[in-house]
Amino acid sequence: MPLRVMMTADAVGGVWTYALDLARGIAAAGGETALVVLGPAPSPDQLRDAAAVPALRLIVTGLALDWTAESPAEVQAAAEAVAALARELRPDLVHLNSPALALAGGLPAPTLGACHSCLATWWASVKAGPPPADFAWRIAALRRGMAACDALVAPSRSFAAATHEAHGGATPFVVHNGRAARRLAEQPRAPAVFTAGRLWDEGKNLATLDAAAAQAGVPLFAAGPVDGPRGERVALSHAHALGRLSADDVALWLSCAPIFATSALYEPFGLGVLEAAQAGCALVLADIPTFRELWADAAVFADPRRPDDFAAAFAALLGDGAERQRLGEAARARAADFTVEAMTGGMLDLYRRMGAAPRREAAA
Repeated sequence: MPLRVMMTADAVGGVWTYALDLARGIAAAGGETALVVLGPAPSPDQLRDAAAVPALRLIVTGLALDWTAESPAEVQAAAEAVAALARELRPDLVHLNSPALALAGGLPAPTLGACHSCLATWWASVKAGPPPADFAWRIAALRRGMAACDALVAPSRSFAAATHEAHGGATPFVVHNGRAARRLAEQPRAPAVFTAGRLWDEGKNLATLDAAAAQAGVPLFAAGPVDGPRGERVALSHAHALGRLSADDVALWLSCAPIFATSALYEPFGLGVLEAAQAGCALVLADIPTFRELWADAAVFADPRRPDDFAAAFAALLGDGAERQRLGEAARARAADFTVEAMTGGMLDLYRRMGAAPRREAAA
């Protein structure tokens, strides 16, 4: 029988892309994935992308996400519902892209908690002092869920270390994220800067890029939602907000923009950076541990709290085509280390190390 994985995801950010890519890899290895979606329902283009993944069953639940839930009871209820669904589906492995969902116990298979981000590490990177009460109970719920998982995984060594420092327990295994490079015809690259992500997230720190682009007198195009699921909103004075774009539209923008930039204060991996590198963009990145780990010698780094540092980098690169091309080629070469195949191989190896194997009917 094929390996059967039950995976949770949300359709709000990069976890959706990660989950579909991993599900494709599981299918290529002869396995099957039941993808359990919590939080807001996927958009029509997200549903189309999911329908194109072989051996994928999509289950949209509407259950609360641990970071948008209004109370501990909502997180508990979501965890209990996920456990009940796992008992019904009887997978060989449960892959939780939010480890808090393990806190209710009762999961019938080896359980992997994927640490994509968390409020404790976000707060430590973006704010100062102890987190508020609304964060504290969510952090406690996540810590309980992490302790209930059989293993944890993180997408970078930097974030694995930060997670261990924030929560204790076992240090997560590291399997880098990966993306399949999109092949588009080369486009003339206009003098502009492009960025993408959850623009409303304070950790993305879009204000620095907005101010930097204004200082440099260069257009800044920003793809992604400016409104968050809990009323968050970012105000832009210079950037051109493009809204949430499909993966194809983002790829088209990346093929036209000579520079991709992010001034994020917090980033466990950065799929947007990877996609830009695959497209051959010159990278101007916040000088934070994750980006240094993944893109050293393949990007320009700037202090995420200093718009003038970013403005100087934009002006220098837009005025030096040879250096821009060199950086784009260096980024593309580094991106070759972060493929879907490498990510899938690493995850399947971790599944095996956890003892996941197809269930035999005689053992049911």
